[in-house]
Amino acid sequence: MVGTIATMESVAITLFPFLLVIVAICCSFCDANSNVLCIESERNALLKFKNDLVDPSNRLSSWVEGGDCCKWLGVVCHNSTGHINQLHLAAPLPVPHFDAPVAEWEAYHRSKNNSPLRGKIISSLLELKHLSSLDLSNNNFSSIQIPNFFGNLLSGEIPDCWNHWRRLGYLDLENNNLTGQIPPSLGHLNPSVLNLRNNDMFGELPSTLQHSTSLIMLDLSDNHFSGSVPAWIGDKLSKLEILSLRSNNFNGHIPQKICQLQSLRILDLDNNNISGSIPKLVEYQY
Repeated sequence: MVGTIATMESVAITLFPFLLVIVAICCSFCDANSNVLCIESERNALLKFKNDLVDPSNRLSSWVEGGDCCKWLGVVCHNSTGHINQLHLAAPLPVPHFDAPVAEWEAYHRSKNNSPLRGKIISSLLELKHLSSLDLSNNNFSSIQIPNFFGNLLSGEIPDCWNHWRRLGYLDLENNNLTGQIPPSLGHLNPSVLNLRNNDMFGELPSTLQHSTSLIMLDLSDNHFSGSVPAWIGDKLSKLEILSLRSNNFNGHIPQKICQLQSLRILDLDNNNISGSIPKLVEYQY
């Protein structure tokens, strides 16, 4: 089949939507944390996490004993409760707010020089009970032993234990060499963004993902997923705006129910084994 990228708007959108997320995050670093102090148990959890990381660019230099963790780089606290609800450690770091401290800008520039985080992802992250957004993308956690709560990349399996983070609304594990299948419990998280792009994951998509009805973006591209494109994507995930399944091993036909996704702006099925005709509505919009 000829590679298919169908958009549901007349204007082709080429900028990755996470750019908008990054801008929002940068602003929230300043605004959301301005009037709160961090909770000691959560600060200690982050310090334990840091102690098992290798940080070549010293981007976590603000993470120090006794400091206000709500002002640490990559950390966002709720503006009324003080609980940590976002942790953004993607490499490179998001662009800081224009009036951020010099040290924050220096850390940002250091992070651009191919210096991803390495080391262990320890279970102290489970102490962040109010975490709703976790971004570890573009780091190098591919050849380490990490605990069962998060998966074991050496064995290539992610345990089916995602019920710990039911409030997680944004999960980005792009470019981390993850292997194995998508655990069914991911379907109970109901995030708005699920990004597993550019890993080594395989298998059919678990039917539990149809319960993730808040999904706006689903990016599973550049993996080894197989089977047919599930019809429940069009039937259940009605809020989807971006669906990217490119460069996998999907086969069969494009389900007609994909045409029910009225909010869909980008559909990318390029480089699969899909055959047959393009559903009429998608063909019209192509």
